[in-house]
Amino acid sequence: MNDIQPIARPTFKEALKFWFKLGWISFGGTAGHIALMHDFFVDKKKWMSNGRFFHALSLCMLLPGPEAQQLAIYIGQQLHGKKGGLVAGILFVLPSMFILLALSIVYVSFGNLPWIYAMFNGLKPAVIAIIIIALYKVGQKSLQGWLHFFIAGLAFICIFFFNISLLLIIIGTILLALIIRYFNPALLHGDTNMQDQEYTDSAYEINSGSDGAFEFKRLIRQLFIFLLFWLLPLAAFLIFARDFTFWQRLILFFTQTAFFTIGGSYTVLPYVAQFAVNKLNWLSKMQMVDGFALAETTPGPLIIVVGFVGFMAGYNYFHSSLLMGSIALVTTTFYTFLPCFLFIFAGAPLIEKSHGSEAINGILKLVTAAVVGVILNLTVFLGKDVIFPGGITMAHLNLVSLTWVILSLLLLAKFRLNVVYLVLLSLVVGLLRYSIGIKN
Repeated sequence: MNDIQPIARPTFKEALKFWFKLGWISFGGTAGHIALMHDFFVDKKKWMSNGRFFHALSLCMLLPGPEAQQLAIYIGQQLHGKKGGLVAGILFVLPSMFILLALSIVYVSFGNLPWIYAMFNGLKPAVIAIIIIALYKVGQKSLQGWLHFFIAGLAFICIFFFNISLLLIIIGTILLALIIRYFNPALLHGDTNMQDQEYTDSAYEINSGSDGAFEFKRLIRQLFIFLLFWLLPLAAFLIFARDFTFWQRLILFFTQTAFFTIGGSYTVLPYVAQFAVNKLNWLSKMQMVDGFALAETTPGPLIIVVGFVGFMAGYNYFHSSLLMGSIALVTTTFYTFLPCFLFIFAGAPLIEKSHGSEAINGILKLVTAAVVGVILNLTVFLGKDVIFPGGITMAHLNLVSLTWVILSLLLLAKFRLNVVYLVLLSLVVGLLRYSIGIKN
């Protein structure tokens, strides 16, 4: 510990460069986002301790909305105040929104272009490699004893074999942690040596990002600002839109989705699909499936697929209007991600206050262990479809994809290849596979 030299406060320009890059390269869903942020802020720059990082992540997991974006907002705010939080949160989702908008326009204009899907199919094995690296890094620092390994394994079994929602897994983990704390609190803290290190492995320790203690007046002000931002587009549609009823329904539905769906993208998406397809008739079931595939090929959170739902809603409702579809996509994205800023800006002081609590830290360590099991599930869930696209048998083994997963792991782990270069290289490989007719 004595060898750690204090470093200067990170400049806003330096952080801005990372947030801009993250928005374009954050493939792999939540696991990929966690891996990239942890690698940069904790391992490389040491701007944040491992303990603070996972403490914040665990609390973000309990909030509605995409936890990776909320974690980005929190880190940005801790480093550079509200300006940093706004930039981090906006740049986290903006590139994927623009990419999805372009793909949505291509989708309705030209249909399914094989070369586009082939190009992004080349990326999928690399995404699996990125998630495996994330799983290793997160597990290495989060699993500090047999109980943590047990919870990680139990979480994997619950979600993979029994399809139990992430929300129920987290609630169950918290209840189990409370029971353990009552009977044997020492079990919650695992290896004390690792515990001591994880709170002192940062050469720069954040001091002022929380903007002070929790204040009721500040909360009221933040709620007022949120309500103002929520009302402005709604008022604009009321004044200028041709059919206000459609826009009102769109805004209310995705605001409700943002506030009341907890448990990650795989919890939110079935809810959105059920109502958008069956209740509201905004798009067909096959269009929903195609939208999910398009969202998988973009950086940013998987929940960005709601943007495609909004696009198709506006496109179909206004008689194949690309303009209305585009406005609906932007509107959907805005109202889906707006609450994340409120949750973090209002809750950051509470996150900071709970950071030093031994009881809360012990419980959240168990939640983080459960997250490791969830990431393992994501690795298997996505990996089996990439490596065994037709079913888990040797006859359906995709040797090209398996080879590229292994090569990607070598490039990332042994040769430390930048993720940006791996993404670009994988896209080129997918295009080459299509051009020469290689399907397996």
